[in-house]
Amino acid sequence: MDRVLNTPTVNARRAKVCQGLQGRVLEIGFGTGLNLDHYPAEVTEILVVEPSESAMRLARPREVASGAQVERIGRDGAQLALPDGSVDCVLSTYTLCTISAVDVALQEIHRVLKPEGVLHFLEHGRAPTESVRRWQRRLHPVHSRIAGGCHLDRPIDDLISHAGLMISELETGYGDGPRPFSYLYRGRALRAR
Repeated sequence: MDRVLNTPTVNARRAKVCQGLQGRVLEIGFGTGLNLDHYPAEVTEILVVEPSESAMRLARPREVASGAQVERIGRDGAQLALPDGSVDCVLSTYTLCTISAVDVALQEIHRVLKPEGVLHFLEHGRAPTESVRRWQRRLHPVHSRIAGGCHLDRPIDDLISHAGLMISELETGYGDGPRPFSYLYRGRALRAR
């Protein structure tokens, strides 16, 4: 995944989704630290959730090169070890597809965001075209096994809204690659009071 998600096109998308991050940021699904190069100077603290020890090892050189102070606070986005209203922003890139209890994780994100806090997200998920959705359903069982539990057809915008977050900005569309794998959601959602 480190190679697949570290291309010039994907990195341009990462840079765009990271714009506006500031203060204390929680990154869900930190992975190998591919977002570190795109964090703005206004970020004062980076808290991360990442289940993979291998990913954290691969991230270490990126942490050192960026000079960022990264603190791992857990392994499971559905159980955040943070007080209510304690982070300014949450960042999720290519992560909501793999969290098994995604509804619970999004409720936790809502809980830990400060009032007026913002979720920045870049995800792939359910396509709007029924013929593509059929392929997503067909491919899901095999793809999920080889891609760490990834779900091709999660309705990212609906999941975010159902967690009580108000989407304030949303861009969708097909990215590079085969359509069943490449329908993208990029946006921001505010914590509803």
